[in-house]
Amino acid sequence: MSTPPARPPAWRHPLVRPLAALLLLLAFAAASVPGFLHLEVKDGHLYGNLVDILHRAAPLMLAALGMTLVIATRGIDVSVGAVVAISATVGCVLVGSQGLAAAVAAALGAALLCGLWNGLLVSVLGLQPIIATLILMVAGRGLAQLLTDGQIITVYEPASFFWLGGGYLLGLPVSLFVVAVVAGLTALLMRRTALGLFIQTVGINPVAARLAGVHTAAIVFFVYVYCSLGAGLAGLVIASNIKSADANNAGLLLELDAILAVTLGGGQLSGGKFSLAGSLVGALIIQTLTSTIYALGVPPQVTMVVKAMVVFAVCISQSSAWSTWRKKA
Repeated sequence: MSTPPARPPAWRHPLVRPLAALLLLLAFAAASVPGFLHLEVKDGHLYGNLVDILHRAAPLMLAALGMTLVIATRGIDVSVGAVVAISATVGCVLVGSQGLAAAVAAALGAALLCGLWNGLLVSVLGLQPIIATLILMVAGRGLAQLLTDGQIITVYEPASFFWLGGGYLLGLPVSLFVVAVVAGLTALLMRRTALGLFIQTVGINPVAARLAGVHTAAIVFFVYVYCSLGAGLAGLVIASNIKSADANNAGLLLELDAILAVTLGGGQLSGGKFSLAGSLVGALIIQTLTSTIYALGVPPQVTMVVKAMVVFAVCISQSSAWSTWRKKA
């Protein structure tokens, strides 16, 4: 009888490193900022820096879930921020006159069209993902500005619109439940259907996947649509939270944070390997880093420098030269 393969030690689990990094950041923040981890209940709502981190990271987590699937197929989507701006703008423009349901449907519909456009360019026309999505990155934000005539659209009613991004449920921000539902549905799709295996197969070797009968174009088309829908929902959460839509700044550079969140969570830019839970942890790492810098009173410009250093470290850790050196060490 053949013996089953030995299970790898727990410390080699893919989530160990991102979780360790998150805990180290929280420990540093707790040691540097008095009361950083303090939580309290007011009017039945839970308040504190930890809740703020989760709440502010919600749009990034929604974008990171879709970006995870795109990167898993060896792709990239740099139009996420523009899709956020379009969705937020459409929602804010229509919610006052057409009602909440119509505004949400239109905003998500606009995001869906963006995903269809990206998927068409990448999977059907064969454009390089970064070039195809760069087109929408530039044109999309300009389109959002045209819809608002370059002005910031402020929403005063209905109050139900503000519940999505600023409301509370069971003492916690509603945005956290939105992330939980989307993450749960995504995990079900990846684990309970063959879609997760197909995405991984396309990322590892698209030619072999196609020869094995996998409809690679359809898989690639799907992930770009899914990514844009996640970004559209993130745009609605942001607009609901700040009660306005700023086409120029909404979702600005969110695509870079989403890519960084995926890589911090263990996703490989070369495709194939991905972790939904890891991407969520990566988003929390980014938001914790940002909140800690602000709490320390450091100028906001430093945040970009720190993120650049993190990106550099992640890229080095994923390089073939680093892997070869680590195996020899």
